[in-house]
Amino acid sequence: MSGMNLYDVVLYTFTVIALCTMPYLFRITAPYGRHSRGGFGPRLDSTLGWVLMEAPASLVPLALFLLADGEHRRSPVVLTFLALWQLHYFHRAFIFPFRRRGGAPMPLLIPLTGILFNLGNTYLNWHYLLTLRPPYPPGWFTDPRFLLGAAVFLGGFAINQHSDFILLHLRRPGETGYKIPYGGLYRLVSCPNYLGELLEWVGWAILTWSLPGAVFALWTAANLVPRAVAHHRDYKRRFRDYPPERRALIPLVL
Repeated sequence: MSGMNLYDVVLYTFTVIALCTMPYLFRITAPYGRHSRGGFGPRLDSTLGWVLMEAPASLVPLALFLLADGEHRRSPVVLTFLALWQLHYFHRAFIFPFRRRGGAPMPLLIPLTGILFNLGNTYLNWHYLLTLRPPYPPGWFTDPRFLLGAAVFLGGFAINQHSDFILLHLRRPGETGYKIPYGGLYRLVSCPNYLGELLEWVGWAILTWSLPGAVFALWTAANLVPRAVAHHRDYKRRFRDYPPERRALIPLVL
């Protein structure tokens, strides 16, 4: 099995698993962060876990780009795609983990599954962009799909970063425990950081106009929608005065 045959198998397998993941995660919340609990095997430092989990998604595309043919490496559109991808994943792998304050150890299972996902997702997106698809022409920069997708991606990134900033500064140095976040889109939803990330990869699917991009957006929803609902439920359980007008993820909807 090679070439497109292998690629198709991975793509279809990823799609089916994503469709099964969302209902599963509505039943069993992934055991890290505020939902950390025992019974899931060996554990490791959460900062190390985040780096191990996210680093492949930053480093592997760089390696694939350097190994690609010269036509793809010289494509300004492909370079822009790589810059947008790294805007998220370099930060997620090598900056965000070290900005966090504390954090319960996470089960080793979490970074292992994260590594597997990131390797598969990176292969699907970047093998398509660098090998299967001819280089996008420079005129793609003015295509409505690129313009809309880039706007959605960058808007989502800004929402994600601002929401994370609020969370990271919610507690003073030395403080522990959870607090109710306020400001920004926290006025409307419990997890605007997740909303921002979901918008990023919906934007990616649009600006690349690709099936692997759409599968990535599906995976992001499968992972983050149940987790946002679980966070929302946890906030309401912890705080009797939690703002009743807030939704979990999508203002006025969910």
